[in-house]
Amino acid sequence: MINLNISNARDKLYNLASSCIKYNDVVNISTKEGNVVLLSEDDYRSLIESLYLAGVKGVYEDIEEAVKTPTSEFFKDAPWK
Repeated sequence: MINLNISNARDKLYNLASSCIKYNDVVNISTKEGNVVLLSEDDYRSLIESLYLAGVKGVYEDIEEAVKTPTSEFFKDAPWK
């Protein structure tokens, strides 16, 4: 995470935004009133989706079960086999 005060962030805003988009960097910007976080829209949307899924009953259990399942089991009934 990149940490900057608001004045330095203002001077580097374009480069910070580019870094968030290209490299998924997260920027913590401190101000007198508190801090803000700059991240790419894709990362923001992913975070919101993760929070939504965390609230859906049974999702974590389904994921844990899927991780334990051998890959060959996913395709055993595939029509192209």
